[in-house]
Amino acid sequence: MANQYYLVSQLPDISAAGEKSTLPITEKYYRDLCSRFLDSESLAVLNQLSLEAPRTAVKTGSAFLDKWYEFERCLRYALCQVRAQKMKKDFGPIPVSCTQDIIQAARTAVGMDSPLSAEQFLFEYRINVLNDIQPLDSFSVDAVFAYGIRLMLVERMKKFDKEKGTDSYHKIYDTILGETI
Repeated sequence: MANQYYLVSQLPDISAAGEKSTLPITEKYYRDLCSRFLDSESLAVLNQLSLEAPRTAVKTGSAFLDKWYEFERCLRYALCQVRAQKMKKDFGPIPVSCTQDIIQAARTAVGMDSPLSAEQFLFEYRINVLNDIQPLDSFSVDAVFAYGIRLMLVERMKKFDKEKGTDSYHKIYDTILGETI
């Protein structure tokens, strides 16, 4: 536990990272730093850390991550179901653990005019859920995992570029219509 105090004290604040500013830490550096302070069991869990939850619930050894992955799995199922309904297709049932809040967030995101707006909405929604379920003990190993999830979410959002996205969209659209340049 003492090592985690040293680890957490070295992790910079990423909560206020602006859209255009660079992050004070990368995921690679975060993982490297953690490898110096965490025990082998916690490090094995950290090495499996991902924004994509396993399709079926698997115990990770972390109460926080189990809760986070259940939320993420439900959100993705809800998004699939809402998209399928929009296309008048059957997706099947979503997990019983999906709350109305998650389903409503999926409906809101799918109903947005632009994919970028939907991604920004889902980013904010995920960050709010992360804030709600993160451990109260800032020096616990679960807090270190929560930091990693937050870092990956922020890094992912920083990769979105409106101009590149628009160009890519037009290229795909033109290819579908057979108007390849």
